[in-house]
Amino acid sequence: MNESTLLRRGIALEHATLGWNVLGVAVLAWAAPAAHSVALVGFGLDTLLEIGASTVVLWELRGTGGTRQAPALRWLSGAFLALGLYLVAQSGWSWAQAVHPAPSALGVGWVALTCVLMLALAWGKHRTGRQLRNPVLQTEGRVTLVDAALAGAVLLGLGLNAWRGWWWADTVVGLGLAGYCFWEARHAWQEARALAGTT
Repeated sequence: MNESTLLRRGIALEHATLGWNVLGVAVLAWAAPAAHSVALVGFGLDTLLEIGASTVVLWELRGTGGTRQAPALRWLSGAFLALGLYLVAQSGWSWAQAVHPAPSALGVGWVALTCVLMLALAWGKHRTGRQLRNPVLQTEGRVTLVDAALAGAVLLGLGLNAWRGWWWADTVVGLGLAGYCFWEARHAWQEARALAGTT
């Protein structure tokens, strides 16, 4: 497959991510307050972060030049760091307040669909980014993977709370995801420095 075809595929994947997440912000803005769910609010903020990440990658792919890759990776590093810090803060607050999320059929349905779709998009971005040798698309694919994992964590937390009364389950998973975000933030920053050093 030639480079222009791969670029079109990468751009299409980012447009799909962007469109779904714009719709998701509207859905979660309705569902989260109705359920009084900190987890759903957190997932909505992660969705905003994913919108920003997709926008940065579209900017980089349309430039298709190394001069855009280092700034894009730095932005993604900052996005991972911000998400990790948010997850730590949210998990700590939820634990301290013993927050028990209420059931939300709309929220659960949307998060479940998002989990499946983001897994597929993350795989597509990783594969396309690897074929293009584009570290920005590959890194943003990992942002999308975190989005899928966070959706799974929200579902797990809501499910365990409803089934077993384990209100703290989503905070534990959230802390695990935060550790992954910090690792990815460091990795993306190192890639940006390496690219900057070769230009």
